[in-house]
Amino acid sequence: MNNLIQNEMMKLLAKKRLVIIGIIVGILVLMFTYAQYKQAEEQKEKLGTTDWRAALQQQIIDTQNRLSSNRMLDEWREQLEVGLKQQQYYLDHDINPSEPGAATFTRMFLENAIDLFIPLLIMIVASDLVSSENSQGTIKLLLTRPVKRWKILMSKYITLLLSVSIIVAMTASLSYLLSGLVFGYQGWAAPVITGFELNGADVDVSQVRLVEQWKFLLMDLGLVWLVAVVIGTLSFMLSVLVRSTPAGMGIMLAALISGAILNNMVSSWESAKYFFMVNLKLTTYISGSAPPIEGMTLLSSVITLLVWWLLALLVSFAAFTRKDVY
Repeated sequence: MNNLIQNEMMKLLAKKRLVIIGIIVGILVLMFTYAQYKQAEEQKEKLGTTDWRAALQQQIIDTQNRLSSNRMLDEWREQLEVGLKQQQYYLDHDINPSEPGAATFTRMFLENAIDLFIPLLIMIVASDLVSSENSQGTIKLLLTRPVKRWKILMSKYITLLLSVSIIVAMTASLSYLLSGLVFGYQGWAAPVITGFELNGADVDVSQVRLVEQWKFLLMDLGLVWLVAVVIGTLSFMLSVLVRSTPAGMGIMLAALISGAILNNMVSSWESAKYFFMVNLKLTTYISGSAPPIEGMTLLSSVITLLVWWLLALLVSFAAFTRKDVY
């Protein structure tokens, strides 16, 4: 098995996919770092101060102005109302929700990348782990080797898990290292509030507690890794079922984009909570943001994703071990 895994990793490294992903992440991190820097400069010029309290007060005023609109959808209004109460809580308790520093940038980058950007990176690796054997004409050689098929597929899946871990770690590392050039490398001990519980548009703050940012970042990384594994496994299944790599990537891309759209429009469709793409943004639960559908919790979303993961894994192995060679 070790030789099989080593062989799969060598094939993956030869394709330079991880290098390409690293370049993509680096470019986007630099772009977002610059965008956040310009936003901070504009805010400083507009408010005439660098005091975070003044900036937060302005955010509260802006949110209140948006809520005064009569044309806003109910689900968007609920999310804004929840956000407004959280902003007011930060202000009342004199806690900066955006402590400057690379650690804060990394946390926010991961939270915003969990449901689309990181899954797209994972898809680049996972979508052709098996289907590429068809396009390269090596599928016959692969399946006629004196090795059990499940071991061959398991070696590819373990390679996928290693790749997922590398991509998540690389994304976090590049975010921290590159953004720190502008914002500095401080912020690890900054207080982050977690424990907001939502009941409709009401925010229960009885369970709120302060967590050091490095602990909160570890929780974020764990949730990001879980989502990446689930997306990787689903893409892996498509790679087994669909002979064409572009077709498999197209199916997964359509699912991810539809999930991004559904998250903003699906509040009244309760059964949609069982779709994997509606449950990807796990970090919203620990930050206290409103879920896409009322009643969804971190536990329910994790269970839903684990069910999709298990089904995808079972289908992959069942289909591969019965695959015809021709």
